[in-house]
Amino acid sequence: MNRRPTPLAAIALAAVAALSLSACGSGEDSSKDNDKIAGADTEADSSTSASPSASASASDAADRPDITLPKDMKSVFEGWKTGDAAKDAALADAERALGSVDDAIARGDTKSDALAFYYQEDALVSEVKWVQAWLDANISWTGTIRYFDPQVTLRDKKTAVVVYCADDSKAYNKNRKTGKVDKAPASDSPYVLYNTRLERNGEGVWVTTGLLTKRGHERCGG
Repeated sequence: MNRRPTPLAAIALAAVAALSLSACGSGEDSSKDNDKIAGADTEADSSTSASPSASASASDAADRPDITLPKDMKSVFEGWKTGDAAKDAALADAERALGSVDDAIARGDTKSDALAFYYQEDALVSEVKWVQAWLDANISWTGTIRYFDPQVTLRDKKTAVVVYCADDSKAYNKNRKTGKVDKAPASDSPYVLYNTRLERNGEGVWVTTGLLTKRGHERCGG
């Protein structure tokens, strides 16, 4: 994951470097971005609505954990609906997964029920390390992160690849104890490409089992 604590960028790279996602193309790489990203060649959804779907009622019978974020921690999801029910279900759970990480960061809880609900396998290990990194640095974040250009590839009824971009140029580190916000300009690109593998479990939940990210990828404007 790459929310914007600049000092933790190296930790983020280490967290994703160990992942091996044959379904999601190549991983974190400092070389030129000429590698193909799974789903990146598919046509993007033209919808420009910014209405988060995570608050919508679930279309399955899963007992989903509550996710409540602080008012100063906002995420905007642009074009997060395709009109295809199966793809939209995967996108909705990808959105909830992001919310579960922010919830864990805000509360300082690496053992969050929501985190373990929406992430499993290597992705859960990575996210737990990522949340812990924020706690070790004594920071949370404030502001707005924009997620855009989502693309979904359904490999079968229970496996999907979801690729999307994030812009965290308006998200800032906040000291957990003092509440002081650091708005010093970041030295690297605010654009991040997310490449995730989701698997649909028996409850109908699209759980993230693999995650790769690349900051500054040209697909996202980096």
